[in-house]
Amino acid sequence: MKYKTAIFLIIGIIIMVVILNFIGIDEIITSLKIADFSLIFLAIVVQFLTYYLLALRWDIINKIANINVSIQSILLMILVGFSINNITPSGRGGGEPVRAFILSKYAKRPYEETFATVIADKALDMFPFLVLSIISVIFFILSFDLSDLGHGNLILAILIISVVGVTIASGLVIYTSINEKFGKKATSWVVNLINRFYKKDPESLEKKAMKAISGFQKTMRMMLSDKKILYYALPLSFLIWASEILRVYIVFLAFGVTVSPLLIGAVFILASLIGMIPLLPGGLGAIDGVMISFYSLAGIPPSISAAATVIERLISFWMTTTLGFIILPHFGASVLDKIKNSSFDEKETVKEIVEELDHIEGMENDK
Repeated sequence: MKYKTAIFLIIGIIIMVVILNFIGIDEIITSLKIADFSLIFLAIVVQFLTYYLLALRWDIINKIANINVSIQSILLMILVGFSINNITPSGRGGGEPVRAFILSKYAKRPYEETFATVIADKALDMFPFLVLSIISVIFFILSFDLSDLGHGNLILAILIISVVGVTIASGLVIYTSINEKFGKKATSWVVNLINRFYKKDPESLEKKAMKAISGFQKTMRMMLSDKKILYYALPLSFLIWASEILRVYIVFLAFGVTVSPLLIGAVFILASLIGMIPLLPGGLGAIDGVMISFYSLAGIPPSISAAATVIERLISFWMTTTLGFIILPHFGASVLDKIKNSSFDEKETVKEIVEELDHIEGMENDK
């Protein structure tokens, strides 16, 4: 990560400070003083339960792919992945390649196989996301006077379009992952795009890419055909989302406010969509503003909405990020170098992709 990440983080923090100052710092502090910290501690416990459920789901997927790593190690990898996601303004996707890289290094398995397990793990989130999105859109229409939101109908339209867009994108990723013919066409298109920046040995590059996508698809098809995905991993995905909503519900209870789980779910969807916009790390500032605004519009006092959001983000964003970076050195200097050398520059990104393909080929030759 380069200096741009630090700049983005500073901008996000400034936005958050401006929002809190607008509401009134004194009022927020007064609200924080009435909080029941035993309930806040319970919310932290629920967050750790969520980490465990996430690790359990990825462990199921890894075992289907014949990748056997202890669940404790998987939990640590997940925390590192979240920490990278939280400082990368790239649609919450920066931590996934790092997670696959660590698993590949730790389990001594080809990167395309470990990356397939990460993609399968992320894809399972799509199903509860879709269900909650549909419920959220209906909830917004029935519960909010959209005229009070300024351009309320525009907000609803953006929400619906965003949900449809995410669904289509997720569907394409899954289809590319399992359909051999379409996957090769998509890979060929990516290789042609890379060749605009990287002119060296295009035939060798395409050969490496095709070999990588073939191994990736083989692993994906094997995993998705296993009934354990349907019977165990998919229900866990719904349970994970439920635990996320429960955590926020408990945080509001700590301030003496009972919030409808439907409202929390609706705000969660909005926050998730905002977090996918590659502007600020972890949606810092933007997500906080959305949460405070919509909880306030639902009738919760702005000072309580802000105080609860501050606590919620301390748990879900800052605590997670801190834990991930504390754990990071445990996986060695190569992981630190990979993160340090990551770039948002197009040419540097292409170079990293080529180096990753070389790494995959090297691991295959060592087998």
